[in-house]
Amino acid sequence: MNQFLLIIVPLVGAALAAAWPSNRTRPWFLPVFGLLHVVLTFWLFINPPVVAPEAWLGFDPLARAVLPAVSLLFLICAAYGVSYLRIRSERPNRVFVALLLAILGLLSAGHQARHLGLLWIATEAVTLAAVPLLHFNATPRAFEATWKYLLVGGTGIALSLLGSFCLGYASLHGGGVGDLTFTALTAQGAGLSRPWVLTAWVLLLVGYGTKMGLAPMHTWKPDAYGEAPSIVGAILAGGVTTVAFTAILRVRSVVGAAGEGHIADRTLLLIGLFSMLVAALFLLGTRDFKRMLAYSSVEHMGILSIGAALGGAGVAAALFHVWSNGLTKGALFLSAGNIRRAAGSPSMDDVRGMSLLTPRSAAIFVTGMFAVTALPPFGPFFSELQVIRAALAAGQGVATAMFLGCLLLAFFGLTRVVFGIVDGRPRPTTRANAQRFVETAGVIVPPLVLLGLSLWLGLFTPAILREAWAAAATQLFPAP
Repeated sequence: MNQFLLIIVPLVGAALAAAWPSNRTRPWFLPVFGLLHVVLTFWLFINPPVVAPEAWLGFDPLARAVLPAVSLLFLICAAYGVSYLRIRSERPNRVFVALLLAILGLLSAGHQARHLGLLWIATEAVTLAAVPLLHFNATPRAFEATWKYLLVGGTGIALSLLGSFCLGYASLHGGGVGDLTFTALTAQGAGLSRPWVLTAWVLLLVGYGTKMGLAPMHTWKPDAYGEAPSIVGAILAGGVTTVAFTAILRVRSVVGAAGEGHIADRTLLLIGLFSMLVAALFLLGTRDFKRMLAYSSVEHMGILSIGAALGGAGVAAALFHVWSNGLTKGALFLSAGNIRRAAGSPSMDDVRGMSLLTPRSAAIFVTGMFAVTALPPFGPFFSELQVIRAALAAGQGVATAMFLGCLLLAFFGLTRVVFGIVDGRPRPTTRANAQRFVETAGVIVPPLVLLGLSLWLGLFTPAILREAWAAAATQLFPAP
């Protein structure tokens, strides 16, 4: 029953927030219900329930390995959201607060979905719920970004639905009874129709890869992340993309059971390397520091895809990276939002000298940049190191060399933008705008906590977390 509360509690919070009359006090629903969700999630994490094989929904090892990270990220972003919405008091926040809580409930459903159809419904509901949040600033560019997100995301919706039909038909064509739970599909294994399984894999990879933002399906990300409020960008990067990744992992386990795992792994490896290369090249050219975070997200989605292609050890490393990247990227998004509001522009052509105008946010932004580019002892260094070790163990020496080359190019691109906005002498217009922004504890502590968690994850990764990632890898790659 507790696993259903992970869905019900945020949805109840969303309904109450929608009915609450006061714009001033409504933002407090975010941390209150976020805290309840964290307590429930970590209770289940420490005391994992037994999930029936035929269950459509359950807190299984894969959900246990990922959902606590999403819940923790949401809580810290929710605490930031109280101060953010106070600063943006000119905008009504009823829809904003209600939809953020609804997204938390839908993410909980998506991560726990053990049925192909239920997974599709939850994932696409998250996509649609995010649309009004992207348009919160109500600018022409935000409107354009929202439509691009909706149109590209709609393509992903259609392709993933078609892929779901194909996988279901692969079961029926192979003599199955049409049971679309992942347990039943995996048990049918080699009985699944090979052509239909491969067709389903391509469609589902492209469909859910669009949600992740894998290249070349990443075109919605720069506009959406560039124009969305920073809290929305953080949750998109650390939560919404994660549920799409777990969807791909679940489908990959079915394809592997059907005897086509080598083809699935090859496509995941290629699309992961391509995403890293595309992201690195765009990072070398972009001048917008919020779009920079979008391309960095494309790069890290590529890392997750590569990890998923490397067997059980690679999947465990990828799940580690879900935690390390999500927490670190959250710190970057929130501090970037502070700098954007203080500077009045997201472009390094207009912004410089922010270390003088917003010294705390600039320090967090620079530190977060080093952390996300795998500087030890932060979490991303160790998770990416595990991906490299898994690649070398799998005999992927060329892929490892390309992986490291893309990381180096991305580092050059990120440092070029970050130091371009924090160094130098501020422009008079930037200085005048920054005087209206105050670095209060409400906008500084949350990204600082996220950065601290990334550091803690690198230095003191708990054994229970490693066990959870290993258990999820075993679920997806059972021993013969």
